Amino acid sequence: MAHHKSAQKRIRSSKKRASRNKAALSKIKTLVKKVYATDDKAKADILLKEAVATLDQQTSKRRIHKNNAARKKSALTKHVNKLTATK
Repeated sequence: MAHHKSAQKRIRSSKKRASRNKAALSKIKTLVKKVYATDDKAKADILLKEAVATLDQQTSKRRIHKNNAARKKSALTKHVNKLTATK
């Protein structure tokens, strides 16, 4: 256990930060799964827009790396575009 005031505060603040990061990453994963799960083009477009917005938000807060976000957005967009070709 930490004995210094600053170390105790660091433990408290890192717990808060970790929980925020975990929630944000969980939200990203959920949105990505929703896009891949849908077969309806119209619904996929709406979900894609929401997922891309969330990825951009979390990238600006540096919770995920910009290249990671770009890779996910690219893959999601390709998936949604394939839906138009097959339907």
